[in-house]
Amino acid sequence: MYSIVIIFMAIAPIKPSSWLEKGIKIEKVSNINLFKITDELSNRMQELVDKKTVNSQTPEEEAELEAIGELVIIVTYINGMIANEAQESNDPENRDMGVDRN
Repeated sequence: MYSIVIIFMAIAPIKPSSWLEKGIKIEKVSNINLFKITDELSNRMQELVDKKTVNSQTPEEEAELEAIGELVIIVTYINGMIANEAQESNDPENRDMGVDRN
């Protein structure tokens, strides 16, 4: 009689917040401060994408790429909110009439 042993390796989840200090910078764009992914983190993301393309990505690297992708989504969303708020505050109609859209 044969017995089958299955080993599950748990991959520790990587959280987007692990890159808050070293992966994000603030950059002034058109007179507003926006969050940007650092060149270092952007380069790491590209490395991971390249590895995924040729199917040489480890499960740990796959989790890392997913976490970086989540961080990019968060930063993009926040930047959109900042840009929208800046546009609304610069809109002459809102300034003249004292309109608050919040």
